[in-house]
Amino acid sequence: MLTILKRISLATVAGLAVAGCATVGANFVAPQNIDGAAFRHQAKGGVADARLPQQWWSVFGDETLNRLEQRALHDNPGVQAAAQRLLQAQAQLGAVRAQQGPTLSAGAAAANSRTSADTSLALALGGHSISGNDYSVDASLSYELDLWGRIRRLVEAADAQALAAEADRDGVSLLLSAQVAQTYWQLRGLDAEMAILDGALGSRRESEELVNARFNAGLTNELDIARARVERANAEADLHDVKRQRNLLEHGLATLIGTSPSTLLLAADSNGGKLPPPPAIPAGLPASLLAHRPDLIGSVAAVRAANAQVGAAEGAFYPSLQLTSNFGYASESLRDLAQNGARQFSLGPLALSLPIFDGGRNRANLALSKARYEEALANHKGKLLNALREVEDALSDLEQRHLQGQAQLQAQQAAARAYLVARARYERGVSNYLDVTDAQRSSLAADRAAVQIEAQRLLATVAVARALGAGWQQRAADAQNPAQ
Repeated sequence: MLTILKRISLATVAGLAVAGCATVGANFVAPQNIDGAAFRHQAKGGVADARLPQQWWSVFGDETLNRLEQRALHDNPGVQAAAQRLLQAQAQLGAVRAQQGPTLSAGAAAANSRTSADTSLALALGGHSISGNDYSVDASLSYELDLWGRIRRLVEAADAQALAAEADRDGVSLLLSAQVAQTYWQLRGLDAEMAILDGALGSRRESEELVNARFNAGLTNELDIARARVERANAEADLHDVKRQRNLLEHGLATLIGTSPSTLLLAADSNGGKLPPPPAIPAGLPASLLAHRPDLIGSVAAVRAANAQVGAAEGAFYPSLQLTSNFGYASESLRDLAQNGARQFSLGPLALSLPIFDGGRNRANLALSKARYEEALANHKGKLLNALREVEDALSDLEQRHLQGQAQLQAQQAAARAYLVARARYERGVSNYLDVTDAQRSSLAADRAAVQIEAQRLLATVAVARALGAGWQQRAADAQNPAQ
Protein backbone atom coordinates (compact mmCIF):
# COMPACT_ATOMS: atom_id res chain seq x y z
CA MET A 1 0.00 0.00 0.00
CA LEU A 2 2.84 2.40 0.85
CA THR A 3 4.43 1.73 -2.53
CA ILE A 4 1.19 2.62 -4.33
CA LEU A 5 0.77 5.84 -2.31
CA LYS A 6 4.35 6.82 -3.11
CA ARG A 7 3.70 6.32 -6.80
CA ILE A 8 0.57 8.43 -6.65
CA SER A 9 2.40 11.17 -4.75
CA LEU A 10 5.28 11.19 -7.23
CA ALA A 11 2.86 11.43 -10.16
CA THR A 12 1.03 14.29 -8.49
CA VAL A 13 4.23 16.21 -7.72
CA ALA A 14 5.47 15.69 -11.26
CA GLY A 15 2.19 16.97 -12.63
CA LEU A 16 2.34 20.08 -10.44
CA ALA A 17 5.90 20.76 -11.58
CA VAL A 18 4.95 20.51 -15.23
CA ALA A 19 1.82 22.62 -14.68
CA GLY A 20 3.88 25.51 -13.34
CA CYS A 21 5.95 25.83 -16.49
CA ALA A 22 3.49 27.64 -18.74
CA THR A 23 0.35 29.80 -18.63
CA VAL A 24 -1.83 30.47 -21.64
CA GLY A 25 -2.92 33.98 -22.50
CA ALA A 26 -1.37 37.38 -21.88
CA ASN A 27 -0.78 38.63 -18.35
CA PHE A 28 -3.11 41.40 -17.26
CA VAL A 29 -1.98 44.99 -17.75
CA ALA A 30 -4.06 47.62 -15.97
CA PRO A 31 -5.83 50.13 -18.27
CA GLN A 32 -4.11 53.45 -18.75
CA ASN A 33 -4.90 55.92 -15.98
CA ILE A 34 -5.71 59.62 -16.41
CA ASP A 35 -2.97 62.22 -16.16
CA GLY A 36 -2.22 64.20 -13.02
CA ALA A 37 -3.56 67.58 -14.16
CA ALA A 38 -5.74 69.39 -11.60
CA PHE A 39 -9.49 69.59 -11.88
CA ARG A 40 -10.70 72.61 -13.81
CA HIS A 41 -12.90 73.97 -11.00
CA GLN A 42 -10.67 72.93 -8.11
CA ALA A 43 -9.80 75.56 -5.53
CA LYS A 44 -6.29 76.94 -5.80
CA GLY A 45 -3.67 75.35 -3.61
CA GLY A 46 -5.48 72.01 -3.35
CA VAL A 47 -3.77 68.92 -1.99
CA ALA A 48 -2.58 66.11 -4.24
CA ASP A 49 -4.93 63.51 -2.76
CA ALA A 50 -8.36 63.82 -1.19
CA ARG A 51 -8.43 62.11 2.18
CA LEU A 52 -11.86 61.77 3.77
CA PRO A 53 -12.62 59.60 6.80
CA GLN A 54 -14.26 56.27 6.14
CA GLN A 55 -17.45 57.68 7.66
CA TRP A 56 -17.20 60.68 5.36
CA TRP A 57 -20.51 62.22 6.44
CA SER A 58 -18.99 62.97 9.86
CA VAL A 59 -17.29 66.05 8.32
CA PHE A 60 -20.69 67.82 8.60
CA GLY A 61 -20.61 67.46 12.39
CA ASP A 62 -24.31 66.53 12.61
CA GLU A 63 -25.15 63.77 15.11
CA THR A 64 -28.58 63.16 13.61
CA LEU A 65 -27.04 62.59 10.17
CA ASN A 66 -24.46 60.23 11.70
CA ARG A 67 -27.21 58.18 13.30
CA LEU A 68 -29.24 57.97 10.09
CA GLU A 69 -26.20 56.90 8.06
CA GLN A 70 -25.38 54.08 10.46
CA ARG A 71 -28.96 52.80 10.38
CA ALA A 72 -29.06 52.93 6.59
CA LEU A 73 -25.82 50.99 6.11
CA HIS A 74 -27.04 48.35 8.54
CA ASP A 75 -30.71 47.96 7.56
CA ASN A 76 -31.03 49.00 3.90
CA PRO A 77 -32.14 46.00 1.76
CA GLY A 78 -30.03 47.12 -1.19
CA VAL A 79 -26.84 46.97 0.87
CA GLN A 80 -27.83 43.57 2.24
CA ALA A 81 -28.44 42.25 -1.29
CA ALA A 82 -25.05 43.57 -2.45
CA ALA A 83 -23.38 41.81 0.49
CA GLN A 84 -25.00 38.54 -0.55
CA ARG A 85 -23.76 39.00 -4.12
CA LEU A 86 -20.26 39.35 -2.71
CA LEU A 87 -20.66 36.11 -0.75
CA GLN A 88 -21.83 34.38 -3.92
CA ALA A 89 -18.77 35.59 -5.83
CA GLN A 90 -16.44 34.46 -3.05
CA ALA A 91 -18.09 31.04 -2.97
CA GLN A 92 -17.73 30.80 -6.75
CA LEU A 93 -14.05 31.63 -6.39
CA GLY A 94 -13.65 28.81 -3.88
CA ALA A 95 -15.35 26.36 -6.24
CA VAL A 96 -13.10 27.34 -9.15
CA ARG A 97 -9.97 27.33 -7.01
CA ALA A 98 -10.77 23.76 -5.93
CA GLN A 99 -10.11 22.64 -9.52
CA GLN A 100 -6.41 23.31 -8.99
CA GLY A 101 -6.04 20.43 -6.54
CA PRO A 102 -6.70 16.68 -6.76
CA THR A 103 -10.07 15.19 -5.90
CA LEU A 104 -9.89 12.39 -3.33
CA SER A 105 -12.93 10.31 -2.40
CA ALA A 106 -13.54 7.22 -0.31
CA GLY A 107 -16.34 4.71 -0.32
CA ALA A 108 -17.56 1.45 1.15
CA ALA A 109 -20.06 -1.09 -0.16
CA ALA A 110 -21.74 -4.30 0.95
CA ALA A 111 -23.82 -6.59 -1.30
CA ASN A 112 -25.45 -10.03 -1.25
CA SER A 113 -26.22 -11.77 -4.55
CA ARG A 114 -27.37 -15.10 -6.00
CA THR A 115 -27.30 -16.11 -9.66
CA SER A 116 -29.90 -18.27 -11.37
CA ALA A 117 -29.29 -22.04 -11.52
CA ASP A 118 -31.04 -22.23 -14.88
CA THR A 119 -28.76 -20.05 -16.97
CA SER A 120 -26.32 -21.49 -19.48
CA LEU A 121 -23.42 -20.60 -17.24
CA ALA A 122 -25.00 -22.31 -14.25
CA LEU A 123 -25.82 -25.44 -16.28
CA ALA A 124 -22.22 -25.59 -17.45
CA LEU A 125 -21.20 -25.60 -13.80
CA GLY A 126 -23.48 -28.56 -13.03
CA GLY A 127 -26.69 -26.61 -12.44
CA HIS A 128 -25.40 -24.75 -9.43
CA SER A 129 -26.15 -21.15 -8.62
CA ILE A 130 -23.57 -18.76 -7.30
CA SER A 131 -24.37 -16.86 -4.14
CA GLY A 132 -22.45 -14.91 -1.52
CA ASN A 133 -21.53 -11.61 0.00
CA ASP A 134 -19.24 -8.89 -1.35
CA TYR A 135 -17.61 -6.24 0.86
CA SER A 136 -15.33 -3.46 -0.35
CA VAL A 137 -13.68 -0.26 0.79
CA ASP A 138 -11.72 1.95 -1.56
CA ALA A 139 -10.29 5.40 -2.19
CA SER A 140 -9.99 7.10 -5.57
CA LEU A 141 -7.98 10.07 -6.75
CA SER A 142 -8.54 12.27 -9.79
CA TYR A 143 -6.37 15.17 -10.85
CA GLU A 144 -6.15 17.30 -13.99
CA LEU A 145 -2.61 18.46 -14.65
CA ASP A 146 -2.85 22.15 -15.49
CA LEU A 147 -0.10 21.96 -18.14
CA TRP A 148 -0.91 25.26 -19.84
CA GLY A 149 -2.41 27.25 -16.97
CA ARG A 150 -6.02 27.13 -18.19
CA ILE A 151 -7.33 26.48 -14.67
CA ARG A 152 -5.07 29.19 -13.27
CA ARG A 153 -6.67 31.65 -15.68
CA LEU A 154 -10.12 30.55 -14.55
CA VAL A 155 -9.08 31.12 -10.93
CA GLU A 156 -7.73 34.55 -11.86
CA ALA A 157 -11.02 35.42 -13.55
CA ALA A 158 -13.06 34.26 -10.54
CA ASP A 159 -10.81 36.22 -8.18
CA ALA A 160 -11.29 39.36 -10.27
CA GLN A 161 -15.05 38.81 -10.30
CA ALA A 162 -15.02 38.53 -6.50
CA LEU A 163 -13.12 41.81 -6.32
CA ALA A 164 -15.68 43.39 -8.68
CA ALA A 165 -18.49 42.14 -6.42
CA GLU A 166 -16.75 43.69 -3.41
CA ALA A 167 -16.41 46.99 -5.27
CA ASP A 168 -20.09 46.77 -6.23
CA ARG A 169 -21.06 46.34 -2.57
CA ASP A 170 -18.91 49.33 -1.61
CA GLY A 171 -20.40 51.33 -4.47
CA VAL A 172 -23.91 50.56 -3.28
CA SER A 173 -22.96 51.67 0.24
CA LEU A 174 -21.39 54.86 -1.10
CA LEU A 175 -24.44 55.72 -3.19
CA LEU A 176 -26.75 54.99 -0.26
CA SER A 177 -24.78 57.16 2.17
CA ALA A 178 -24.83 60.01 -0.37
CA GLN A 179 -28.59 59.65 -0.89
CA VAL A 180 -29.19 59.72 2.87
CA ALA A 181 -27.07 62.86 3.25
CA GLN A 182 -28.73 64.59 0.30
CA THR A 183 -32.22 63.77 1.53
CA TYR A 184 -31.33 64.89 5.05
CA TRP A 185 -30.03 68.28 3.95
CA GLN A 186 -32.97 68.80 1.62
CA LEU A 187 -35.24 68.11 4.56
CA ARG A 188 -33.33 70.51 6.81
CA GLY A 189 -33.46 73.13 4.04
CA LEU A 190 -37.25 72.83 4.04
CA ASP A 191 -37.19 73.21 7.84
CA ALA A 192 -35.38 76.51 7.31
CA GLU A 193 -38.01 77.59 4.76
CA MET A 194 -40.77 76.63 7.18
CA ALA A 195 -39.18 78.83 9.84
CA ILE A 196 -39.11 81.74 7.39
CA LEU A 197 -42.72 81.15 6.33
CA ASP A 198 -43.82 80.89 9.98
CA GLY A 199 -42.25 84.28 10.60
CA ALA A 200 -43.77 85.70 7.42
CA LEU A 201 -47.20 84.37 8.37
CA GLY A 202 -46.98 86.09 11.76
CA SER A 203 -45.93 89.32 10.06
CA ARG A 204 -48.83 89.06 7.58
CA ARG A 205 -51.31 88.61 10.43
CA GLU A 206 -49.95 91.68 12.18
CA SER A 207 -50.21 93.63 8.94
CA GLU A 208 -53.78 92.44 8.45
CA GLU A 209 -54.67 93.62 11.96
CA LEU A 210 -53.02 96.97 11.27
CA VAL A 211 -54.97 97.46 8.05
CA ASN A 212 -58.23 96.52 9.78
CA ALA A 213 -57.52 99.07 12.52
CA ARG A 214 -56.79 101.79 9.96
CA PHE A 215 -59.95 100.85 8.04
CA ASN A 216 -62.06 101.10 11.18
CA ALA A 217 -60.51 104.52 11.80
CA GLY A 218 -61.37 105.60 8.27
CA LEU A 219 -57.75 105.93 7.22
CA THR A 220 -57.79 103.35 4.42
CA ASN A 221 -60.15 101.49 2.11
CA GLU A 222 -61.47 97.94 1.75
CA LEU A 223 -59.02 97.21 -1.09
CA ASP A 224 -56.11 97.33 1.37
CA ILE A 225 -57.95 94.86 3.61
CA ALA A 226 -58.33 92.45 0.67
CA ARG A 227 -54.65 92.81 -0.20
CA ALA A 228 -53.60 92.06 3.38
CA ARG A 229 -55.83 88.97 3.45
CA VAL A 230 -54.37 87.74 0.14
CA GLU A 231 -50.80 88.05 1.42
CA ARG A 232 -51.65 86.26 4.66
CA ALA A 233 -53.43 83.44 2.82
CA ASN A 234 -50.58 83.08 0.30
CA ALA A 235 -48.04 82.76 3.11
CA GLU A 236 -50.21 80.11 4.78
CA ALA A 237 -50.60 78.18 1.50
CA ASP A 238 -46.84 78.27 0.89
CA LEU A 239 -46.26 76.92 4.37
CA HIS A 240 -48.56 73.95 3.73
CA ASP A 241 -46.81 73.25 0.42
CA VAL A 242 -43.39 73.18 2.08
CA LYS A 243 -44.74 70.84 4.76
CA ARG A 244 -46.03 68.57 1.98
CA GLN A 245 -42.60 68.47 0.38
CA ARG A 246 -41.01 67.74 3.73
CA ASN A 247 -43.34 64.79 4.33
CA LEU A 248 -42.34 63.29 0.98
CA LEU A 249 -38.66 63.64 1.82
CA GLU A 250 -39.16 62.07 5.22
CA HIS A 251 -40.92 59.10 3.62
CA GLY A 252 -38.01 58.67 1.22
CA LEU A 253 -35.49 58.93 4.05
CA ALA A 254 -37.34 56.23 6.00
CA THR A 255 -37.15 53.92 2.99
CA LEU A 256 -33.41 54.54 2.64
CA ILE A 257 -32.72 53.55 6.23
CA GLY A 258 -34.86 50.43 5.93
CA THR A 259 -37.86 51.38 8.03
CA SER A 260 -41.56 52.01 7.39
CA PRO A 261 -42.45 55.41 5.84
CA SER A 262 -45.20 55.61 8.48
CA THR A 263 -42.53 56.07 11.14
CA LEU A 264 -41.91 59.65 12.26
CA LEU A 265 -38.15 60.05 11.86
CA LEU A 266 -37.34 63.70 12.37
CA ALA A 267 -39.28 66.48 14.00
CA ALA A 268 -39.02 69.93 12.48
CA ASP A 269 -35.74 71.62 13.38
CA SER A 270 -36.14 73.58 16.59
CA ASN A 271 -32.98 75.62 15.90
CA GLY A 272 -34.86 78.22 13.93
CA GLY A 273 -34.04 76.40 10.68
CA LYS A 274 -30.42 77.53 10.68
CA LEU A 275 -28.26 75.57 8.24
CA PRO A 276 -24.55 74.98 8.96
CA PRO A 277 -21.90 76.18 6.54
CA PRO A 278 -20.70 73.43 4.19
CA PRO A 279 -17.35 71.83 5.12
CA ALA A 280 -14.40 72.19 2.78
CA ILE A 281 -13.51 68.96 0.93
CA PRO A 282 -10.18 68.82 -0.95
CA ALA A 283 -10.63 67.40 -4.44
CA GLY A 284 -7.09 66.05 -4.92
CA LEU A 285 -5.84 65.12 -8.39
CA PRO A 286 -7.80 63.32 -11.12
CA ALA A 287 -5.43 60.36 -10.94
CA SER A 288 -6.51 59.72 -7.33
CA LEU A 289 -10.02 58.78 -8.48
CA LEU A 290 -8.84 55.31 -9.46
CA ALA A 291 -7.88 54.53 -5.89
CA HIS A 292 -10.97 56.05 -4.23
CA ARG A 293 -13.95 55.23 -6.44
CA PRO A 294 -15.26 51.68 -6.05
CA ASP A 295 -16.96 51.72 -9.44
CA LEU A 296 -13.61 52.33 -11.16
CA ILE A 297 -11.90 49.59 -9.16
CA GLY A 298 -14.78 47.31 -10.08
CA SER A 299 -14.45 48.12 -13.78
CA VAL A 300 -10.69 47.40 -13.66
CA ALA A 301 -11.49 44.06 -12.03
CA ALA A 302 -13.99 43.34 -14.82
CA VAL A 303 -11.27 44.02 -17.42
CA ARG A 304 -8.92 41.70 -15.53
CA ALA A 305 -11.54 38.94 -15.41
CA ALA A 306 -12.21 39.29 -19.15
CA ASN A 307 -8.48 39.11 -19.89
CA ALA A 308 -8.17 35.89 -17.86
CA GLN A 309 -11.15 34.42 -19.70
CA VAL A 310 -9.31 35.01 -22.98
CA GLY A 311 -6.42 32.94 -21.62
CA ALA A 312 -8.80 30.17 -20.53
CA ALA A 313 -10.35 30.14 -24.01
CA GLU A 314 -6.89 29.81 -25.56
CA GLY A 315 -6.21 26.85 -23.26
CA ALA A 316 -8.98 24.90 -25.00
CA PHE A 317 -6.69 24.57 -28.07
CA TYR A 318 -4.07 22.66 -26.07
CA PRO A 319 -4.14 19.05 -24.84
CA SER A 320 -5.33 18.22 -21.33
CA LEU A 321 -3.94 15.47 -19.11
CA GLN A 322 -6.10 13.69 -16.54
CA LEU A 323 -4.67 11.34 -13.89
CA THR A 324 -6.89 8.85 -12.02
CA SER A 325 -6.07 6.12 -9.52
CA ASN A 326 -7.87 3.80 -7.13
CA PHE A 327 -6.85 1.76 -4.11
CA GLY A 328 -8.91 -0.43 -1.79
CA TYR A 329 -9.90 -3.86 -0.48
CA ALA A 330 -12.60 -6.30 -1.56
CA SER A 331 -13.57 -9.62 0.04
CA GLU A 332 -16.41 -12.09 0.40
CA SER A 333 -16.33 -11.82 4.18
CA LEU A 334 -15.74 -8.92 6.50
CA ARG A 335 -13.08 -10.75 8.52
CA ASP A 336 -10.90 -11.19 5.41
CA LEU A 337 -11.40 -7.62 4.16
CA ALA A 338 -8.16 -6.33 5.70
CA GLN A 339 -6.04 -9.26 4.47
CA ASN A 340 -3.26 -8.59 2.00
CA GLY A 341 -4.88 -10.83 -0.57
CA ALA A 342 -8.01 -8.65 -0.62
CA ARG A 343 -6.01 -5.65 -1.81
CA GLN A 344 -6.81 -4.10 -5.18
CA PHE A 345 -5.56 -0.98 -6.91
CA SER A 346 -5.19 0.79 -10.20
CA LEU A 347 -2.87 3.62 -11.23
CA GLY A 348 -4.17 5.37 -14.27
CA PRO A 349 -5.21 5.80 -16.84
CA LEU A 350 -3.13 8.89 -17.52
CA ALA A 351 -5.58 10.20 -20.09
CA LEU A 352 -4.41 12.66 -22.73
CA SER A 353 -7.10 14.59 -24.60
CA LEU A 354 -6.15 16.55 -27.71
CA PRO A 355 -8.73 18.61 -29.62
CA ILE A 356 -8.58 17.89 -33.34
CA PHE A 357 -11.90 18.92 -34.83
CA ASP A 358 -14.71 20.70 -33.01
CA GLY A 359 -16.51 22.47 -35.83
CA GLY A 360 -14.93 25.84 -34.90
CA ARG A 361 -16.36 25.92 -31.37
CA ASN A 362 -13.05 26.72 -29.64
CA ARG A 363 -12.26 29.43 -32.18
CA ALA A 364 -15.70 30.97 -31.69
CA ASN A 365 -15.31 30.88 -27.89
CA LEU A 366 -11.93 32.62 -28.19
CA ALA A 367 -13.40 35.32 -30.44
CA LEU A 368 -16.24 35.76 -27.94
CA SER A 369 -13.81 36.13 -25.02
CA LYS A 370 -11.72 38.69 -26.89
CA ALA A 371 -14.81 40.72 -27.78
CA ARG A 372 -15.90 40.68 -24.13
CA TYR A 373 -12.46 41.90 -23.09
CA GLU A 374 -12.63 44.81 -25.54
CA GLU A 375 -16.14 45.60 -24.28
CA ALA A 376 -14.94 45.62 -20.65
CA LEU A 377 -12.05 47.89 -21.61
CA ALA A 378 -14.36 50.32 -23.41
CA ASN A 379 -16.78 50.29 -20.47
CA HIS A 380 -13.93 51.15 -18.11
CA LYS A 381 -12.89 54.11 -20.26
CA GLY A 382 -16.47 55.33 -20.27
CA LYS A 383 -16.76 55.05 -16.49
CA LEU A 384 -13.47 56.90 -16.08
CA LEU A 385 -14.67 59.81 -18.22
CA ASN A 386 -18.02 59.84 -16.43
CA ALA A 387 -16.23 59.97 -13.06
CA LEU A 388 -14.24 63.00 -14.21
CA ARG A 389 -17.42 64.69 -15.38
CA GLU A 390 -19.17 64.04 -12.07
CA VAL A 391 -16.29 65.62 -10.13
CA GLU A 392 -16.12 68.64 -12.42
CA ASP A 393 -19.91 69.09 -12.25
CA ALA A 394 -19.91 68.93 -8.47
CA LEU A 395 -16.95 71.30 -8.08
CA SER A 396 -18.49 73.78 -10.53
CA ASP A 397 -21.83 73.59 -8.75
CA LEU A 398 -20.18 74.20 -5.39
CA GLU A 399 -18.19 77.15 -6.73
CA GLN A 400 -21.15 78.85 -8.40
CA ARG A 401 -23.50 78.22 -5.47
CA HIS A 402 -21.03 80.02 -3.22
CA LEU A 403 -20.96 83.04 -5.55
CA GLN A 404 -24.73 82.91 -5.92
CA GLY A 405 -25.13 82.94 -2.14
CA GLN A 406 -22.97 86.06 -1.83
CA ALA A 407 -25.08 87.87 -4.43
CA GLN A 408 -28.32 86.67 -2.86
CA LEU A 409 -27.23 88.01 0.53
CA GLN A 410 -27.12 91.52 -0.92
CA ALA A 411 -30.58 91.07 -2.43
CA GLN A 412 -31.87 89.74 0.91
CA GLN A 413 -30.56 92.72 2.84
CA ALA A 414 -31.93 95.21 0.31
CA ALA A 415 -35.36 93.55 0.27
CA ALA A 416 -35.57 93.58 4.08
CA ARG A 417 -34.72 97.26 4.13
CA ALA A 418 -37.28 98.02 1.41
CA TYR A 419 -40.02 96.32 3.44
CA LEU A 420 -39.21 98.34 6.56
CA VAL A 421 -39.29 101.59 4.57
CA ALA A 422 -42.56 100.70 2.78
CA ARG A 423 -44.28 99.80 6.04
CA ALA A 424 -43.10 102.98 7.75
CA ARG A 425 -44.32 105.10 4.84
CA TYR A 426 -47.70 103.36 4.90
CA GLU A 427 -48.13 103.86 8.62
CA ARG A 428 -47.44 107.57 8.17
CA GLY A 429 -49.92 107.71 5.29
CA VAL A 430 -47.27 108.67 2.74
CA SER A 431 -47.89 105.67 0.44
CA ASN A 432 -50.60 103.04 -0.12
CA TYR A 433 -50.64 99.44 1.00
CA LEU A 434 -49.67 98.18 -2.47
CA ASP A 435 -46.07 99.26 -1.80
CA VAL A 436 -46.10 97.23 1.43
CA THR A 437 -47.37 94.06 -0.28
CA ASP A 438 -44.78 94.35 -3.04
CA ALA A 439 -41.99 94.80 -0.48
CA GLN A 440 -43.31 91.86 1.57
CA ARG A 441 -43.27 89.56 -1.45
CA SER A 442 -39.78 90.63 -2.45
CA SER A 443 -38.40 90.18 1.08
CA LEU A 444 -40.00 86.74 1.51
CA ALA A 445 -38.78 85.59 -1.89
CA ALA A 446 -35.26 86.81 -1.11
CA ASP A 447 -35.22 85.06 2.27
CA ARG A 448 -36.45 81.77 0.80
CA ALA A 449 -33.99 81.97 -2.09
CA ALA A 450 -31.11 82.54 0.35
CA VAL A 451 -32.05 79.45 2.38
CA GLN A 452 -32.47 77.36 -0.76
CA ILE A 453 -28.99 78.36 -1.91
CA GLU A 454 -27.55 77.40 1.47
CA ALA A 455 -29.19 73.98 1.18
CA GLN A 456 -27.91 73.62 -2.39
CA ARG A 457 -24.37 74.34 -1.20
CA LEU A 458 -24.68 71.47 1.30
CA LEU A 459 -26.04 69.21 -1.44
CA ALA A 460 -23.18 70.20 -3.73
CA THR A 461 -20.70 69.30 -0.97
CA VAL A 462 -22.29 65.86 -0.70
CA ALA A 463 -22.02 65.51 -4.48
CA VAL A 464 -18.30 66.38 -4.35
CA ALA A 465 -17.68 63.78 -1.66
CA ARG A 466 -19.55 61.11 -3.59
CA ALA A 467 -17.86 61.93 -6.90
CA LEU A 468 -14.44 61.64 -5.24
CA GLY A 469 -15.29 58.23 -3.79
CA ALA A 470 -15.90 59.65 -0.30
CA GLY A 471 -14.23 57.60 2.40
CA TRP A 472 -13.96 54.35 0.46
CA GLN A 473 -10.48 52.84 0.50
CA GLN A 474 -9.11 50.14 -1.76
CA ARG A 475 -7.88 46.98 -0.07
CA ALA A 476 -4.17 47.19 0.74
CA ALA A 477 -3.27 44.05 -1.22
CA ASP A 478 -5.14 45.25 -4.30
CA ALA A 479 -3.62 48.74 -4.10
CA GLN A 480 -0.10 47.34 -3.99
CA ASN A 481 -0.55 45.00 -6.93
CA PRO A 482 -3.78 45.68 -8.86
CA ALA A 483 -2.71 43.54 -11.80
CA GLN A 484 -2.43 40.29 -9.87
